[in-house]
Amino acid sequence: MNKLFKRKIEDFICENCGAEVKGDGYTNHCPVCLWSKHVDINPGDRASECKGLMEPFEVEKIGEENIITHRCVKCGYKKKNKSSMSDDFDEILEIIG
Repeated sequence: MNKLFKRKIEDFICENCGAEVKGDGYTNHCPVCLWSKHVDINPGDRASECKGLMEPFEVEKIGEENIITHRCVKCGYKKKNKSSMSDDFDEILEIIG
């Protein structure tokens, strides 16, 4: 685990689809629509001033994991995140195309 990682257990309402999300300290996107929010500079620090929504635009399979790439619709920042078992697999398939 990265030394800069700060685990934060936070529940949130997805600003894209309105789903209520129960955080586990590693939750970094909505499991319903897969959108995220640009809140961190380093994982968990909540230090980004941008706060833009991050669209899931690419999924790549690495071994058994699906890696989702998010792009901030406000500033263009890109970040890769592992998918979660709770993610809507149909949404992942839709991004794959």
